[in-house]
Amino acid sequence: MEYISHSEAETEALGEALAAKLRAGDVVAYSGGLGAGKTAFTRGLARGLGYRGRVTSPTFAIVNEYEGRLPLFHFDMYRLGGAEDLFDIGWEDYLDRGGVCAVEWSERAAGALPADAITVDICRCGENEDWRRIRVKGAER
Repeated sequence: MEYISHSEAETEALGEALAAKLRAGDVVAYSGGLGAGKTAFTRGLARGLGYRGRVTSPTFAIVNEYEGRLPLFHFDMYRLGGAEDLFDIGWEDYLDRGGVCAVEWSERAAGALPADAITVDICRCGENEDWRRIRVKGAER
């Protein structure tokens, strides 16, 4: 599915809509440049999973955890060297905890992601800084 988001609020709403389809053990793999909207999408995902607190980028923490109807584990691979680094921080344990793993900069850990991961590609559209093209694959259930 492909969407055009005209604002941060619309990007969050798309994340929230995807959350309704998610099940325990799902992995959502993001790609998109700096400032593309990955964390905004994740804010919506967290809200859709029932989390009502603040959602921030885990760039320095590597992973943030949010509790809702399903736990959300929000990873940021930007500062990690590759899939082996993800395994070093307990990736397999997170997969076994019955939550949803959302992975920013997922291309840096492609070897660790399951084949059935839901992919979300976010990029800026044209000249308007607020518009985003969001492609979601693998969520058709």
